[in-house]
Amino acid sequence: MSSSNQPTEALPDLPLPEGIVSDYVDCSASCGLTWHVLRAGKPGNPLVLFCHGYPELAYSWRKILPRIAEAGYYCVAMDQRGYGRTIGWPRHQPYDEVNLDDFVFTNLVRDLVCLVYALGYKTVYSIIGHDFGAVSSAMSALMRPDIFLSTIQMSHPHHKPALPTPSTKAEEAAKKPDIQADLAKLNPPRKHYKWYNSSPQAAHDWETPAQGLEAFLRGYFHLKSGDWPLNNPRPLEKWGAQDLAGMPEYYIMQAAHSMPESVASNMASTNQDFPKTKSWLSSRDLKVYCEEWTRTGFQGALNWYRAQTASTPQSRRDMLLFAGRRIEVPCTFISGARDWGNYQQPGAIEGYEDPDAVKEGCYRGVRFVEGAGHWVQQEKPEVVVGEILKFFETL
Repeated sequence: MSSSNQPTEALPDLPLPEGIVSDYVDCSASCGLTWHVLRAGKPGNPLVLFCHGYPELAYSWRKILPRIAEAGYYCVAMDQRGYGRTIGWPRHQPYDEVNLDDFVFTNLVRDLVCLVYALGYKTVYSIIGHDFGAVSSAMSALMRPDIFLSTIQMSHPHHKPALPTPSTKAEEAAKKPDIQADLAKLNPPRKHYKWYNSSPQAAHDWETPAQGLEAFLRGYFHLKSGDWPLNNPRPLEKWGAQDLAGMPEYYIMQAAHSMPESVASNMASTNQDFPKTKSWLSSRDLKVYCEEWTRTGFQGALNWYRAQTASTPQSRRDMLLFAGRRIEVPCTFISGARDWGNYQQPGAIEGYEDPDAVKEGCYRGVRFVEGAGHWVQQEKPEVVVGEILKFFETL
């Protein structure tokens, strides 16, 4: 592992638990990144990678890394491309100048392959991902099962790559509902958060919330957690506007609202000075997120939404390479029982039992963590550690 290409800017030390070290891994000659990583455990032990989601960082695994390392593994969590202290991606790049090919999953998995080799390994015992990081973990195992020998998704189920269609673009468009147009017809009009996060104004909205960044992120973490009493998720019957409209506004937003406005509106009846989230997300921990996002801005991270969830030509072309490919290594799904992310795409969890998505005998089942919402590894770390180690016992 090389640490010679550290960022030149002076950054404050992260308030890390005992057993975790902050470090840099130089992959500038391969994928162009110098990774910021948090690591725990002894190099040479089986390698476990941890991929964070949005709007998180490697720091979101701070409660998990030491415990898994104590069980005999070398644990590494990275700030992914576009996030945190990892450098080598254009920071503060204007929206219309971003090369979205940098954020398609063949490139993001390439990033991770380069990291594995730079760490001195040829295989990964398990790759674990939460939220958007769950897609990283699934795609890594799907694309390179020879390297990523098992995988865990948290809070975002795996979706198998779409198959090519012989129909014309017009025929294909006629088959699929225009969900944005259908949501806009509701009363009141609505919009999907993934499309909003892909829009030109999203980064500015996230960076300049009227309530201040700390109050905004505190509210966002609270509303998606098991502590918000209105989180009572249920499976959706189909992908349609009326079905989606039953989801919370942090997923299906009021059309006229930005995300900060959606959070402010839903937090109006909550005591914002003492939300329950402080029991698992302290003021010190929240300050880490605020300082990092203030420094980097949000556009780099939001480019993941642009490349992956807005049906861009780059994303469609990229994933056609893996049409018909399935996960063929052991896998499981762990999530908070009060997480709407489990159901935001109808049938996704059930898809693990589809032999065209996951090879027979590889799926180890789903584990719902009671009392937890979307931030399961931060809300209930002791339960998550137990479930990870139970999964490892099956390998």
